Amino acid sequence: MLKRWGGLLSVLLVFALLITACSQAPVTQTIPSKGPAWAPSLTTLPQETVVKVGMKQVISDAGILIGMAKGYYQDLGIKIDPVQFNSGQEMINQLAAGQLDVGATVTASGLLNAMSRDIPVKIVADKGINVPGQGYYRLVVRKDLANELKSFADLRGKKIAIVGTASLDEICLARVLAKGGLTTNDIDMQVIRAFPDMLVSLGNKSIDAAMVIEPFVTQGIAKGIIDPWKDPSEYDPDAQIALLVYGTSMTTRPDVANRFMTAYVQSMRDYNDAFFKNKNKAAVIDMLCKYSVIKDPALYEKMFPTGLNPDGYLRMNGIAADLTWYKENNLLKSDIKLDDAVDNKYVDFAVKTLGKYQ
Repeated sequence: MLKRWGGLLSVLLVFALLITACSQAPVTQTIPSKGPAWAPSLTTLPQETVVKVGMKQVISDAGILIGMAKGYYQDLGIKIDPVQFNSGQEMINQLAAGQLDVGATVTASGLLNAMSRDIPVKIVADKGINVPGQGYYRLVVRKDLANELKSFADLRGKKIAIVGTASLDEICLARVLAKGGLTTNDIDMQVIRAFPDMLVSLGNKSIDAAMVIEPFVTQGIAKGIIDPWKDPSEYDPDAQIALLVYGTSMTTRPDVANRFMTAYVQSMRDYNDAFFKNKNKAAVIDMLCKYSVIKDPALYEKMFPTGLNPDGYLRMNGIAADLTWYKENNLLKSDIKLDDAVDNKYVDFAVKTLGKYQ
């Protein structure tokens, strides 16, 4: 009998101890993780967020590619899903529909008309400008014509190629021609959709000149096909060549949009340190070789460098001039204003977080 009571008391004692232990257990709280060393004031997103980025993985995409290589986006809880596109219009359609989060592109009538329909698509940051004296996007001419084409007016009647109309490519050519008092009606404008095909056409002399981007400028010079002709600072000094665009899925998620931009700007600072201050250049070139379509390290040493603003801001005069051109050529469906097209608040956030570039 005593044994039975002793066993019962033991069971009750254990049960009481369990109740006491449970009642004293600490309450688990979700504490946001601290920010990375390069952006300590930012917390990581609570869940990994996939961001689809439309790009061609060229050098002007360094703000994305370097960040992928160095883990900046991952540090803030973002996983980049790169998406290749055959046309800018396809990219614009998916940005507007929320099927693509970020677009690395250029101005085009389709992009601006998407904005004019009150769709929250915004131009948000720089993705490529010409460095004075070293323009990475420029009019090149056939080498055998270089002595003949001395002035802008000498372009009259020539076959000149661009990759597309009603876009930045046609705008840049129009500005070249304007320096000689010409318009696109004074030349034989050709549309060749791929830059490598332009080099082929220049090589077989089926065209006389073309608006070409790096690395094809350097490749054409090396092959003895082209002459880089005049620097873009002579005919388009304020040009904003390439843009970073946020789609509806980013403009409606400021926590993701701000963190993406902070990683983007930090990446562009690494690019500027490498190519303009010669800091860790070999390492950055190695990253770009792995993540971009240009795999030859020697090319990076020879090419005209893409200009990328280390603070992320756009050349607003360049965007304003583009808008004027689209309006003058009746390519816009509504009178979109500069403030409707560009939103600097994400870059403002990144610079406030990181401080100004030194």
